[in-house]
Amino acid sequence: MNYLCYDCHAAYPLESNKWKCDCGGLLNLEFEKKAVDFSKTPLSRNHSLWKYIDALPFEKEDVWQDITLGEGGTPLINITRNVYAKAEYYMPTLSFKDRGAVMLIAMAKKLGIKRVVADSSGNAGTAIAAYGARAGIQSDIFVPESTSSKKIAQIKAHGAVIHKVPGTREDTARAAISMVEDTQSFYASHIYNPIFWEGTKTYVYEVFEQMNNKMPDAFIIPVGNGTLLMGAYIAFQELAANGYIEKMPRILAVQAEACAPVVQAFSEGKKTVDPVEHSRTIAEGIAIGAPARGEEILHAVRATGGDIIGVSEESIVEARKELALNGMYVEITSAANYAGYLKYAKKYPELKDQQLVLPLCGAGIKSH
Repeated sequence: MNYLCYDCHAAYPLESNKWKCDCGGLLNLEFEKKAVDFSKTPLSRNHSLWKYIDALPFEKEDVWQDITLGEGGTPLINITRNVYAKAEYYMPTLSFKDRGAVMLIAMAKKLGIKRVVADSSGNAGTAIAAYGARAGIQSDIFVPESTSSKKIAQIKAHGAVIHKVPGTREDTARAAISMVEDTQSFYASHIYNPIFWEGTKTYVYEVFEQMNNKMPDAFIIPVGNGTLLMGAYIAFQELAANGYIEKMPRILAVQAEACAPVVQAFSEGKKTVDPVEHSRTIAEGIAIGAPARGEEILHAVRATGGDIIGVSEESIVEARKELALNGMYVEITSAANYAGYLKYAKKYPELKDQQLVLPLCGAGIKSH
C-alpha cells in the first residue's frame, strides 16, 4: 500500500508520513482491492460501512474493530417519486465525515501515530476528534474563527485541542500545515490524505445496495473541497471495473454562489480551478475559495457527463425550511444540496423521470 503522486506518479509508503509529493503534487492511494460480494452484504451482521471491508485498505481482523462506532448504514428517505435523500446525519458525530475519519484514525493507530492535526470548517474536525479520542490519539483541530459555536463545543467534548484561526478556510489550512511541518505530526486531512476517501466512497456502495444493486441516474453532491465527490467517483470506478455497473451516474455538483470557484472553472471550460475571493456564505461547510483538489473535481464531473451549479443564499434558507417541514432538520450547508436539486430540476426537465440521490450531510443542531 502506497501513496501515489497525482502529477509525477512517485510512490511513498504510508510510514513516510507524507501529505504531499516532493514535487508538490497531491497524493492518491494505491492498494490491492477486491470486489465486494453484494450477494452477501445484505446478510452481514455488521450493519456499518465495514461490511465492505474487501474494498477497504484494512484486513478483516484489524485495528479498525477497536475504533469503529458503527458508522455507515444510513437510510434513504424518499422525498418525491424518484428523488431520495441519504440521511448522513444518522452518523455517530452527526455528519458524513465519520466515513472518512474512521479510516484515517484507524490507519493512524495502525501506524503507531500518537498525535494528529486536522483543519476543518467543523464537521471533519469533530469526526477526527471523536475517533481520535476513541483511539487514544491526541487531536489538534484548526477551525475558522467563524465556525459554529455548536460545532466547536462538540469538538471540545471529545478532548481535542482547538485552534481558532482568523480569516478564511484557506488561512485555517495554512495554519494547520504549519503545525504539521513544525511538529512532524500526522496530517489527518480530509483534503490531502486520500485514505479519507476510502471511507466516503462507501456512501455510494450503500446506495447501490439499497437500490437493489442498481445506481440512480445522478448524484447531487456538494462541493467545497470535494471530499464526498472524490469518494463517490472512486466508488463509480470500482463498481464499473468489477462489472456491477456499465455506466457511471452523473455527478451534479453544488456550490454556494457566494463561493463558487469550481462553478466558474467548469463554466469557462478550464482544467484547473483559480482561487476566488468570496463573500461569506451561510453554507460554511462548502465555503472553500481555493479547493486543493480542483483539477480532480473537474475531471470527475466531466468524466460522468455531469454539471456544477451555484445556489443563492436565499434558496438555501428556503430549502432548509422545506426539508424541516418534511421531518428532516439539517444543518445549513446540507440544505444547499436540496436547493441544488430544485435548481437542477428546472435546468434539466428530464430529471423528473430519473432517479436522483442527494445527501443530508449534517444534523440541524450543528448550525446556528
